[in-house]
Amino acid sequence: MRVAFLGSPEFAVPCLRALHAGHDVALVVSQPDKPAGRGGQLTAPPVALAAQALGLPVIQPRSARTGELRDALSGSRAELAVVVAYGKILPLAVLEAVPRGCINVHGSLLPSYRGAAPVQWAVIRGERETGVSIMQLDEGMDTGPVLLERRVAIGPDETAGELMARLAPIGAQALLEAIAAIAAGTAHAVAQDHARASHAPMLAKADGAIDFARPAAEVAARIRGVDPWPGAQALLRGQPVKLFRAVAVEQAGRAAPGTVLAIEPAGVRVAAADGAVVIRELQAAGRKRLTAAQFAAGRGIAAGDVLARPGPG
Repeated sequence: MRVAFLGSPEFAVPCLRALHAGHDVALVVSQPDKPAGRGGQLTAPPVALAAQALGLPVIQPRSARTGELRDALSGSRAELAVVVAYGKILPLAVLEAVPRGCINVHGSLLPSYRGAAPVQWAVIRGERETGVSIMQLDEGMDTGPVLLERRVAIGPDETAGELMARLAPIGAQALLEAIAAIAAGTAHAVAQDHARASHAPMLAKADGAIDFARPAAEVAARIRGVDPWPGAQALLRGQPVKLFRAVAVEQAGRAAPGTVLAIEPAGVRVAAADGAVVIRELQAAGRKRLTAAQFAAGRGIAAGDVLARPGPG
């Protein structure tokens, strides 16, 4: 089938490669280049780079509403458009620019976690299961009927980044199955139950601020859910420190939330509202990411220290 592809981040790249291997990709659409790194150098999105490596035509319109995108899709003579984490809401004129409309690969079991960060919020909320949904796009925010889904268990120690990397090829395979069903005329779209919907808004830097006054399971889930971005952050001796790879554990006795209880082989044990959180790796500002033992050996942290929640800004 002749298709157009709209996507931007690394999560979308396996879908693009799978389409290129089995279909005629007429056009790839990605976000404009953006500043990245300390130097702020303009950098192309992973999908744009992958498309260029595959020799596919790429456009990077700044808006989906000026008519440029609609005209490009119409001119591509694609039968179907595939959207994977493109990053822009598509107006009706774009959705109708190709004969078979637009389908979307979404990283949740819809109607749960509609929005820009479904994988991250599933981890943050402590879900044990998520998946991928292939959905027919409409004008709403992830409200269209679902063509198929694939369910996936979330590992107890899994970060959002690790889960996204695992879901991406599953989504690519599900996408190919959905397109085959559309081509054969056997696709069956099931309307979502909107009353059961939950939302997954785009993460902000403030979402990485860790509050140890919350329950231990909640604290550990947030540390994993904001990894790799915006990253879990606390204040240690008045200075910012990033926290990685946390698990909730039981703790006898009580201490003020955020108090470092012990430096253990497994990590730094920190008191929470109930129980404790063991943090396996830490990173001081401008320094390398270290295991808890390495961090403590350099006098970066010790029992009795307090990890405080950073303030706004």
